[in-house]
Order: sequence, then structure tokens, then C-alpha cells
Amino acid sequence: MSNIAVVGMQWGDEGKGKVTDLLTPAFDIVARYQGGNNAGHTVFVKGKKIVLHLIPSGILHENKLCIIGNGVVVNPRAFLEEVEQLERLGIKVDNNIVISKNAQLILPYHSSIEEITEKIRGDKKIGTTCKGIGPSYVDKTARQGIKTGDLLNEDVLRSKVEQNVKLKNIILAHFQSPLFEAEEIIKECLYYRDRIGKYLQDVSCLLEKKIGEGKSILFEGAQGTLLDIDHGTYPYVTSSNSTSGGVCTGLGVSPDKIDHVIGIAKAYTTRVGSGPFPTEISGSAGKHLQKKGDEFGATTGRPRRCGWIDTFALKYAARINGIKKVVLTKPDVLDELEEIKIGIGYSYKDSSLDCFPTESWVLEDVKPEYKTIKGWKKSIHRIKDGRSLPESFLDYVKIIEDLIQAEVVMISTGAEREDTVFFKDKMNEFIDLNKITDRPDIPGINNAS
Repeated sequence: MSNIAVVGMQWGDEGKGKVTDLLTPAFDIVARYQGGNNAGHTVFVKGKKIVLHLIPSGILHENKLCIIGNGVVVNPRAFLEEVEQLERLGIKVDNNIVISKNAQLILPYHSSIEEITEKIRGDKKIGTTCKGIGPSYVDKTARQGIKTGDLLNEDVLRSKVEQNVKLKNIILAHFQSPLFEAEEIIKECLYYRDRIGKYLQDVSCLLEKKIGEGKSILFEGAQGTLLDIDHGTYPYVTSSNSTSGGVCTGLGVSPDKIDHVIGIAKAYTTRVGSGPFPTEISGSAGKHLQKKGDEFGATTGRPRRCGWIDTFALKYAARINGIKKVVLTKPDVLDELEEIKIGIGYSYKDSSLDCFPTESWVLEDVKPEYKTIKGWKKSIHRIKDGRSLPESFLDYVKIIEDLIQAEVVMISTGAEREDTVFFKDKMNEFIDLNKITDRPDIPGINNAS
């Protein structure tokens, strides 16, 4: 069985949660490799909306091991709240979750620092969730972070917390923000130790052992390629590597353990927060996509900016991640449009660009080049049989495939698990479809409040 990475190809919110949940039955392990609780993966089962922030989407299936890697920053409070949410749904988690001992902690002062930083940026703010994710990664890179494994050694924990609180209070005092008491943070951490200590392991060693036993892994990312800290539209990015390379650094597995990378792309484009967006649609057309696509953040509720699909950016994402197989999501949102535009390239200072530019100051001034096609004007919402898809829609898909040099192997036509078209001839070469076409219900979900 292949090990497969699921990677977003845009600015996040592509539907990775549904795809991961859908593919999970074909795998033994689902492993998250980066991000924090700023990322919300939304899954719908029997009309019930479930939003997961830290725990991999695979937790919604029985007997699947879910791993949170060292590349993730962990807010212990958010993690425990998520565990409680799952338990209320009748989902057992104790034997199914492992957290890397090398994952960095998000502590209360991180959010305060991020709020100050965003305020200082003024109209150049990134538009973060202010959940402390960025400052936690800053501490990691500055070699002053606190790992989940440090919870197990009270002396080490105390020393690190005291040093961090001292440094953070200097910044907070300068901006007249409330200060923190080291003892209060230590007390909180010791409480977390008693609650999450049982989940902590050496994830790299565990995965090596499981691979040796012949177990298969589904690698789950958060955000999307264009938000990658190195390869995204910097500085309007997240603070971690959301591209496929993050699998290796975020879980401690070697590149040869990744057999395939599946890219997830919406049939249009969205972006949350600030930053350049070449194919953004203003006015009523953009509002139409926003409303029909329910484009509001799973974590924050913030409205997402909407635009036409950008194949120039998708081709870049395919190259960076090694993507040859793509899942196309939410094409039904375009059902009512008379005409649909496909972004095919950019010009900058009257010259066509050969490669996608990641410099924000260039992206802010590019002019998108479009190919316009007629809409299919037929509902494809909740279609499950590929033979029922309109020819004009399949032409749209073929144009996208040719432009990004990758093939569409699956189409999501709605929020529920079963609202999916599989192109079996394209998928069977790397995944056992027989294991995922019978999708089990979540125990107790119909009775959950």
C-alpha cells in the first residue's frame, strides 16, 4: 500500500478535511505534519458539521492511528477541547492519538504577542487568527521554545517558562499590555502534563516501526501551498511548511517514504486575510461565490475573498509539491454562471511571466490573463456518477488538466462524504478504492447534540 500526502494547492480552505476523511479507510495511519489550531478542517457526515483544528481528520474512523507531528505547534487547551468534542460524539480517542514529544507548545503569552504584532503592522497586517501560532514558531526558531516533551521534566519546564515569561513581559510592558506570572503558566503546564502526557511519543521512531510492519500512512497538511513560509506569497503566509517537503521535516520521515502527493484545488480560488490575489473578483460575482460556496472560515468565521481559478498558481503548486494527481472541489458553486473565467497566466510591466512570482510586491501589480468559457448551466451538486457530469463541465476539467499538467482523479460535488465522483481508472493505480467506497458512519453521531 502506498503512503500518500494530501496537500492544498491554493491559499488553504480547498477541502482537505473532506478528502482526508474520505481516503482514511484505505490507510492505517493519518499523520498531521504542520500548522496549529488556526487551521480548521471541516467534515460533514449525515448532515452533521464537524470542525477539527489539531487532531487529524482520520479520527472520525475507528481503529485508525492519528499522529500530530513535531512540525505542528500544539495549544494544549485547544487539543483537550477537541478531545472533549469528539468524546461527546461517541468517538473514542485515547488509544488512537499520538503527539510528538518534539512538537512546540503554544502558551498564553503567544497570543498576546501576536495581537501586538498585528496591531503594529497597521494596514500591512497579515490577517492572522492571533491564536499564537506564529510567535510559537518564532520561539522554536529562536531556540527558546517549549516542547510538549518538556512537560515531563518539571525542572526543565520551570526554567524555560521563567525565561520566556521574563522576555515576553518586557515586550508586553512596553506596549502597556497585561503581564504574565511564570508560576501561573507553570501551574497550567503541569495540569496539561497530567492530561496529555499519555499521548506523547517519539513520532519519527514510531512511524519507522509502523512502516516496517507494512502499515500505510496518509500524510495530512494544513493551509495551502501559497501560504508556505518559504514558497508562498511572503509575508502573507503561515509560519510553517505546508508543502509536501513539510512531511519530512514535520514528522521525521525520509522523502522515499512518500509514494504519491495528491493536490487539492477548488474550482475557483479563495483567500482569507490580507495579501495579493490576482484573480480576485469584486462586486456581485464575488459575493455570489462567497454566499453559494459558504466561504466563511471554519475557525474564525471570517468571510473569504473569492476569485476565478488560477491555473498559473496551480501549475506552480504542482511543481513545488510533485503533484500529478488532483482532487477538484466545489465545482457546483459555479453551476449558475453564464461565463466562467480561467486564469492562465500573468503579465507584469507589459511582459508575460514564465513562472509564478512569490514576491508580494510583484503579485500586487500583475495583470491576470484569462481564458473565458461558457458555463455548463446545469446542477452538478451531489452528483456521484461521472457519467452524469455535463460535457461542458468535463471540458472545463480538461482545460485545467492541460494547463497545470496534472490529472483530476476525483471531484467533490458536495459537502457530504458520498458527494464524490471517483475516476476509478485514474485512482486504482495508487489507492484501493474498494476500501473507501463503503464509508462507515460515525458511532453515535445521529444522536449527538
